[in-house]
Amino acid sequence: MKTIKYLSMKVLAITAIALGFATLPGKAQTLENYYANIDWQFNFPQSDGFVKKGSGWGLNFEGGYYLTENLSVGAFLTYHSNHKYIPRETIILPENGSLNTDQQHTLFQLPFGVSGRYTLNREGMFQPYFGLKLGPQYGKLKTVFNVFQETTNTWGFYVSPEIGMNIFPWVYKPGIHVAAYYSYATNKGSLMTYSVDGMSNFGLRLGIAF
Repeated sequence: MKTIKYLSMKVLAITAIALGFATLPGKAQTLENYYANIDWQFNFPQSDGFVKKGSGWGLNFEGGYYLTENLSVGAFLTYHSNHKYIPRETIILPENGSLNTDQQHTLFQLPFGVSGRYTLNREGMFQPYFGLKLGPQYGKLKTVFNVFQETTNTWGFYVSPEIGMNIFPWVYKPGIHVAAYYSYATNKGSLMTYSVDGMSNFGLRLGIAF
């Protein structure tokens, strides 16, 4: 939790600096073929019982370049963590032992890679787009019980279609970014009596558009 708060503070500081540069008229002209988004992210896990509760502990970073008037390519990095509390119960372990304890589950996902967009109405205030993200995903399963914890690290392939819109209500950037997405990753892992075979999410993003 402290790590997430620290990263969030760093992102806010970087965003404040970027806002200062982005509002300069000269910069707006020289960077017109580039785009960038910094977003807060809320997701709803779909694929497993390890965690199912929606969470707002996520951020998304993306930037790219327009090859044509409408088509762009770029790169992205996203992280998210979801949590689930399990009341005290007796757990029968695979090694024929047992535990009677409560648990705090955490699912951490960190996809990164390449992205593409097809954007409409680039000269207008409202600029809707269709996007796709592809790349590897690092995942971690963690359970904390009593004073102990168990973790499993896993890697998989990530794909995420997205629909969104950049809104520029002012003459110069920055603006507002909103998006909805679905993601699926092939990560597999097991932890104690739990197993994960694929990680999928529906999510929403709200942030700053450059």
